[in-house]
Order: sequence, then C-alpha cells, then structure tokens
Amino acid sequence: MLRPFYAELPSRFAWAVWRWWYDARVSWHAADKEPWVFALVLGLIVAIFVFALQAVYAHRDDRRNLACLARNVYFEARGEPAAGQYAVAEVTMNRKASGRYSDTVCGVVHQKNWDPLRKRYVGAFSWTEFDSVPPPTGEEWLRAWEVAEAVYYGREAPVLEGALFFHATHIKPDWARGKRPLARIGGHVFYK
Repeated sequence: MLRPFYAELPSRFAWAVWRWWYDARVSWHAADKEPWVFALVLGLIVAIFVFALQAVYAHRDDRRNLACLARNVYFEARGEPAAGQYAVAEVTMNRKASGRYSDTVCGVVHQKNWDPLRKRYVGAFSWTEFDSVPPPTGEEWLRAWEVAEAVYYGREAPVLEGALFFHATHIKPDWARGKRPLARIGGHVFYK
C-alpha cells in the first residue's frame, strides 16, 4: 500500500518545487520592483561602508601594534646585532600569542605588574619604566621598524620557539632562576 506512495514521492516533490518556482516568477513579474531595488542598493551601500570602516580600523590597529613592536625593539635592543633585535621582537610576539599576556602587541609592551618587593607596578620591559623617552630616530629606528615588520607579518622564521623572557647579560634577575635558558644572543639571554 505504501509502495505506490513512495514511488510517486520524487515526482510530487519535483512538481511542488516547480509550482513554487512558477508562483515566485509570476509574483516577481507582477510586483512593483522599485522598493526592492531601492532596498538592495541601500543594503549594498551600507555593507560597503561597514567593510570599509572595518578595513580602516584594522589597518590602524596593525600600524599601532607595529609601532609598539618597533619601539620595543628600538629601546630594548637598538645596539644589538640583527639576530638580537629579531629575538626581542619574537619574544614580544610570543607573549602576545601565549594567552598569558595581553592579546595586542601594545598591551604586551606596556603591561605592568605589581612587584611586592618594590611596592609598585613594574613594566615588563625596562624602557617603559621611564616617564618620558626620547623619540626614536635615525638608522637604528629604521632598522628597528624593518625588524618589527618582518616579525609582525611572519616574514622572519622564528628561532626562539616559546621564549617569553629575556634580560641583559650584565644583570642577574631573581626571576631567571626558575626559567630554562634557550639562547644567548648579543647582550641578552632568552628564556622559556
């Protein structure tokens, strides 16, 4: 009894789809199209405007984060060889990617944590401790910017996988005792 019903099911479905399509075409030809065209054009204009704003703000955020990374390279390692500058930039980006720090480069660079020994907030990078720093200039600034761009956009292959910390070789901070050293590059020691 059900066998004829199931045998006719595909043809019934095809007829229903065809009927719906026919009704839709007849309705479209009979309808006034001006409101639909106006709504479509208005929707396209709004969509283009929204996408343009998103692109502008994303570009602005990229430039701001790139500037923070370049300043960090400049003030932390401007006298270092290129490998040392790349390593400082890589540590900054590793911190951003780790999930334990801010999710923006500027947030990582300017992060401050409470130090119970000093009884004040201390910057993650030494140059952020100063009230004012001279503006970066000259060849060193251009080189720091190039290094920052290469690391930020992934054009430079990482060499310090998982490195989150570093310090100058002439100091021995207490926090370094619990960390595993990865490399010594120029005047810095890098840790995981």
